[in-house]
Amino acid sequence: MSLLFGCKGQGSGASMPAEIPGAARVDSTAQNLKVGANRTEVYFPLLRDKKVGLVANQTSVIFRKDEGSGEKTSYTHLADSLLSAGINLVRVFAPEHGFRGTADAGEEVKDGVDKRSGLPVISLYGENRKPSRSHLEGLDLVVFDIQDVGVRFYTYIATLQLVMEACAEAGIPVIVLDRPNPNGQYVDGPTMEPHLKSFLGMTPIPLVYGMTIGEYATMVNGEGWLEGGKKADLTVIPLEDYTHEAEYSLPIRPSPNLPNDKAVNLYPSLGLFEGTDINAGRGTEYQFQRYGAPYLNREYFTFSYTPVPNPGAKNPKHKEATCYGEDLSSAPVLRKVSLEWLIRAYKHCDRKDLFFNTSGFSKHAGTDKLQKQIEEGLGEEEIRETWEADLEAFSGIRKKYLLYP
Repeated sequence: MSLLFGCKGQGSGASMPAEIPGAARVDSTAQNLKVGANRTEVYFPLLRDKKVGLVANQTSVIFRKDEGSGEKTSYTHLADSLLSAGINLVRVFAPEHGFRGTADAGEEVKDGVDKRSGLPVISLYGENRKPSRSHLEGLDLVVFDIQDVGVRFYTYIATLQLVMEACAEAGIPVIVLDRPNPNGQYVDGPTMEPHLKSFLGMTPIPLVYGMTIGEYATMVNGEGWLEGGKKADLTVIPLEDYTHEAEYSLPIRPSPNLPNDKAVNLYPSLGLFEGTDINAGRGTEYQFQRYGAPYLNREYFTFSYTPVPNPGAKNPKHKEATCYGEDLSSAPVLRKVSLEWLIRAYKHCDRKDLFFNTSGFSKHAGTDKLQKQIEEGLGEEEIRETWEADLEAFSGIRKKYLLYP
């Protein structure tokens, strides 16, 4: 594995910014931060005269700064930029939500052709989660550039791992263009138990692991977590002027149901509801900023809302039904995984037989223990104590692969 550091300077992409669904403001409190994709002077030379595959979605962009103010004001999609620069981009690979990021969570993404670029698109969230030999045939290298949010069950890191694994088997180098982790300031939550390995968690890491996607790639490689202990020929293009304490506001929705900073911040905690029968705001404009169900006690929970189909949630839980729960859109910023709302919802649920009536909770949590602890009435601090030894062990592993202070 190699880390490439280049000189400072704004990378250039295509002449016109791509219009990307779900775009938010393009800014950051880390004003001088430069994402890996913008360091074109470092990685473009590695792509010249090569047949390139690209794993990307709507977040895979090169930012452009306003000449006067220096603020990031627009962006171009990486695929469009590579083509404009004369790079021989042969095909693209799409993760969950698709290449342009418009598919629902869990919705199968199909192979096809990208209308904007004309490139063939291979789905990694349909029949295949891992690129096949035929998908990689004729490629000299693969570039991976997707914005992550630092939560184990967010599936982009599973896609990264399977891409690295396929490329290691085929002898094809992988270049990861690093991006900030908006939840990179802390490490917390239960650590995944090996028997619960799935696409919602493939490695024994905590729920929130406090690493950028480039750092995570180096750890997967270094710890021998690829199938058969193989090692990918991995190059990470690091961020510039980034620290794990940096507050980073995502400029583009990383997926349809993470619309803003508050949703991203609450996602590690409210995402646990995804493995229950409780709605976590899907079917509203406040995804992962509220929760509720028709059978949460309406005398205790005075807030209510009604999920309806919308972009990113064509069939939300409890569609068209009045849900009672809590509005968390004004909750304080978290720097930990909170179990407060999960415990409260279960405690004041009138149909406890329905609460965990799905097959996914243990896979989301990464452990069978959490459901049992909640059902037995343990408090949050009691549960958190059971995470401590695993978190300490992981911190020792994590330290070896950190690229940033």
